[in-house]
Formats: sequence, C-alpha cells, structure tokens
Amino acid sequence: MVQSQPVQAFMTTPVQFVRPDTPLTEVIRTLNACHISGLAVCDHQDRLLGEIGAKDLMVRESGLEPGPYMVFLDSVIYLRNPLRWEREVHQALGETAGDVMNRSPHTCTPTLRLQGAAALLHDAGTERLFVVEKGELIGVFSRADLIRAMAAEAGAT
Repeated sequence: MVQSQPVQAFMTTPVQFVRPDTPLTEVIRTLNACHISGLAVCDHQDRLLGEIGAKDLMVRESGLEPGPYMVFLDSVIYLRNPLRWEREVHQALGETAGDVMNRSPHTCTPTLRLQGAAALLHDAGTERLFVVEKGELIGVFSRADLIRAMAAEAGAT
C-alpha cells in the first residue's frame, strides 16, 4: 500500500532554490522555467530560511486593499490586523526573494509516511513540504508528488 511508504520514495530532488538576495524577476523566471509553483529560499550554507511561491507573488501583482475600516470622531480606524497589513505592504514593495518569502516553510522528515504527509498538506493548506534531514534540505514533497504516489498505487491494482 502506497500510503505506508515514506515521503522519501516520491519526493522531488534536487530541490530548486534561490537565495534571499535573488531579485524577484529571477524568481519568476525560475518558477516559469521549471514549471513549479514554489521555491525554497536558502542561505549560503544551504539552510532553509523560507519559501516563495506564486501565492506570495500574488500580493505584489494584485495590489493592496486597506481592508475594513470605520470613521470615528474624524479618525480612520482600520479593523485589520496591523501585523498582517505590514507584511502585505512589505511583500508588495519587496524586490528580492527575502522581502517576499514566507518565513515559516512547512517541513517534514524523509521517513514520514504518505498518509501523514497528505494530512500535513491538507491541514496546512500548503502546496509543498520541504523534506529536511539532520538540518539539511534533501527534497521537496508536493501535492503533485502525492498524486503521483496515488497513481502508482492505482496502476498497481
């Protein structure tokens, strides 16, 4: 049964990555050329710092909405979380991968079973899990990899 197999059996290697100082134009070219929706962002020791994907780039292209507000005694009071607003402004004005990246990438170990990986992908609402072993980025497991594993199981029956 494929569900009992580890992520390692279906993860993608090598991992495509960029550095924090990589210009967004290069990030976009890499995503397009590799036909992928996201990249790891690694430091110069190849440690995972974050991830950047199409979702992160959408803020830049779609513009900023101030969100709900109310006027009280000639003052405008925004009803949106100021930390979220600050992050979106930073993303919209950013020029490098480090400016725009998600600093909390989802990770897993290579021995995690596919069923657990599927649950993580679903529960976190993410497209991919970066596979890390002993602090080293060794692969990426995406929703597409999960479908490939499911297809392998369907073909085996």
